[in-house]
Amino acid sequence: MTSFERPTLVRDGVYDHLRRAVLDGDIAPGERLGEVELGAQLGVSRTPIREALMRLTQDGLLIAEANKGVRVRTVTADEARDTYVVREELDGLAAALCAHQHSPADAQTLRGALSALQRAPSSDYREQTRLDLAFHRAITAATHNAALADLNRDLEQRVALIKHQTRTYNAHPQTDAQHAAILDAILARDADAARQAARTHVRTFAALVLQNLALPITPEKQA
Repeated sequence: MTSFERPTLVRDGVYDHLRRAVLDGDIAPGERLGEVELGAQLGVSRTPIREALMRLTQDGLLIAEANKGVRVRTVTADEARDTYVVREELDGLAAALCAHQHSPADAQTLRGALSALQRAPSSDYREQTRLDLAFHRAITAATHNAALADLNRDLEQRVALIKHQTRTYNAHPQTDAQHAAILDAILARDADAARQAARTHVRTFAALVLQNLALPITPEKQA
């Protein structure tokens, strides 16, 4: 995990740190989290650790099991299918709204986010996933729609879990072209084309994810 900096409110800092570690894949799906070990690692007492784990469980990132503590939640094929059905609609809406609402500063941010993603090592699925989510988050931010941003935050958590569990790389042959098509349509202020490009991109990866989740669990997938 990245280094932990002690904030003014320790409980909030611990929560933010562990949430980011899960979303970035530093703590993998299925991995168990122990209060004692985390407290020693972060240099804090068990109380803020316990509070953070409770909040992350309420968020749906962790799951509590009787007499076993908590672990990062794993996702079933049905849950992934439901997630991508919703993501197709929300990402399409975000791209369309972004085409109408983005500012010159937003355009610069979007170009930078896509450029960073394109430069990431194709073999580093964690970095690819982090930057992919950041690119899509930038699109949502450029809609300037707070309600959509709130919905996207929960959706992003679900997608991150799925990506880290399946290790479905963003460095797929179609990825660069699809991301470029989304951004080109947004910058051209073509809302219909942006919506369609975003939905096509989601459908492509939904198929890959569901194909992966249909496979039997192997030691490599558990690694």
